[in-house]
Amino acid sequence: MLTIHAMPDGLRRPVLIMAFSGWNDAAEAATTAARYLATSLRAEKFAEIDPEEFYHFGLSRPFVRFKSGSETEREVIWPATEFSVAQSPDLARDFIVGVAAEPHLKWRTYCQTVLELARRSQVTLVLTLGALLAEVPHTRPVRLVGGASDPELAARLQVRPTRYEGPTGIVGVLNTICRDEGMATASLWANVPHYISGIENPKATLALIRRVLPLLGATLDLGDLDEAGRQFEQNLKEIVSQNAKIAGYIAKLESRDVEDEPETPSQVSDLPPASELVAEIEQFLRQQRPE
Repeated sequence: MLTIHAMPDGLRRPVLIMAFSGWNDAAEAATTAARYLATSLRAEKFAEIDPEEFYHFGLSRPFVRFKSGSETEREVIWPATEFSVAQSPDLARDFIVGVAAEPHLKWRTYCQTVLELARRSQVTLVLTLGALLAEVPHTRPVRLVGGASDPELAARLQVRPTRYEGPTGIVGVLNTICRDEGMATASLWANVPHYISGIENPKATLALIRRVLPLLGATLDLGDLDEAGRQFEQNLKEIVSQNAKIAGYIAKLESRDVEDEPETPSQVSDLPPASELVAEIEQFLRQQRPE
C-alpha cells in the first residue's frame, strides 16, 4: 500500500503536514495551504499510498490526460496520497507534505499506513490542516482553532482548543490514532465564512501558512497571497455595497462575532439561512470574471 521510491537521507526532526480535500477543507483553504508550502519550499515527491483499498472510484474518479510530449497517448491519474519532502539549510527542520482527497474506506488502516510513513521517516510531529464553515464575517481576521498533544506546542501554534463534539473527518481520526500510538500531533483549522463556502478563500489559506512557517523556521514572500486576499476583499466589498440583504446579514454576524465566546454544540443560531446569499454572491463573482 505504501511505496517509498527513495528514502531521503539525513532528515532533521521532520514535521509531517497533511491536508485532505472534501469535508475537512472548506473553501479549499487547507489543501491550498499545504500545496503552497510544498511548491514554495521546493518539496520533491518521494512516496505515495496506493488508492486501491481506500477510495470508491465512482465517487472520487480518476482522470485521464495526454502524456507529456504526446498528442495521442493518454495516462490515468489515480487519486493517490502523495508525499513530498523539503530539505533545505534555510529551514530549521525538514518537512514532509501529504495531500489527498479524504478516503472513503478503511480509515483505520489508512491512518496506520500514514503512521508507517511517519515512523520510517523519523517524523517528530504530525500536523494536520483543516478548514471549517463557521458563522463568522469575512470582515474580521481569520480565526484559527485546533489543538496539540503537548501544551507547549499548542502555545507555540497559538491555538485555543476546540470544544467541538460531533461527526468528524479523516483529519480528526488521524490525529486521534497518531496520539494513541505515541506520536506528537497538532491540528490547525481555519474558520471560513459559511456564506462564501463555494469560493476559494486566500485569507484563510494565508492565515494557515503564516501560523505554520515559524514552526518550520522558514520565511517566505507571501506577496501573491496578500494580493489575492486584497482582491478577494474588494470583490466582497462590491457585493455588500450593492445588496442590502447581504450587508444586513454580515452586520448581524459582526455584532455576534466575539473571539472568546464559548462554543456550545447545542446552541441554535438565530441567523437566517444563507443559501440565497451564497447563490447571489457566487452569481456576482461569476459576472466579474473576464470573458
